[in-house]
Amino acid sequence: MSSPWGVKHQLADAINAHDVNRALEYFSPDAVVVSPSGVAEGREQIAWLYEQLFKGFPDFTLTTWNEVSDTDAPMVAEWVATGTHTGPFLLPDGSELEGTGRRITIRGACASFVENGRITTHREYFDQLEMYTQLGLGLARVEQAPSSYREELAPHTVS
Repeated sequence: MSSPWGVKHQLADAINAHDVNRALEYFSPDAVVVSPSGVAEGREQIAWLYEQLFKGFPDFTLTTWNEVSDTDAPMVAEWVATGTHTGPFLLPDGSELEGTGRRITIRGACASFVENGRITTHREYFDQLEMYTQLGLGLARVEQAPSSYREELAPHTVS
């Protein structure tokens, strides 16, 4: 059985090889992955998450540049992800963004918990807006709240 850090390193190797089946070996059957993109519970959903990523970014690469190595609960690493958006990529509203040919470089961090040689919880932290901006997307203006609601929230003046 691998050490907890060994499991995390092997997962990173599987991700960089785009080997979804091998990546799944490092997760417990009921593992949970939490990221800005959503929550995946269990190996089937985790596989789908990686498949979507590799479909949109066939040259996706994850490079770890810092590890908090004095602990293994949780194991924390900082990373840089790079890739070229050449395939469809699922957006939060459920639509797909067709390949733009744009390169992304995203900084992030993750925290993982390992029990009995398998990852039980894996949390990714990265700036989705940074990624979407690099893909050529921007913020959309949403409709303002009704004025009566805004007035309720406005600070009141004391005389």
